[in-house]
Amino acid sequence: MPAPLHHFAINADDVGRARRFYEAVMGWTWEPWGPPDFYRARGAGVAGALQERREIDGRRQTLELTFGVEDLGATITSIEANGGRLLTRPFRIEGVGELVWFEDTEGNVAGAMQYDAQVRP
Repeated sequence: MPAPLHHFAINADDVGRARRFYEAVMGWTWEPWGPPDFYRARGAGVAGALQERREIDGRRQTLELTFGVEDLGATITSIEANGGRLLTRPFRIEGVGELVWFEDTEGNVAGAMQYDAQVRP
């Protein structure tokens, strides 16, 4: 089954400034959710978030993409069999699902998430 793009995150040095920018430019609204300075996008057409900038595997992140997968174990096997590299071990986000970060054959970083049943689109 194809893995649809399910989530994006905008990483920001100044979350308030980025929030105002995307409200004005894209017309999105933001709902506080989870940890401090973490917001869910409304009106983006796909699940989106705005959060403080972070690093994954020592890389400073700008935009993050997360693909929804049916079977995280099978996806991990496929990533490695096709020249990709895992950057993190699978980890659980309570109430959301299990996530792994990986690098594709071109050096791009993305997430693969097996979402809990109540979260799947």
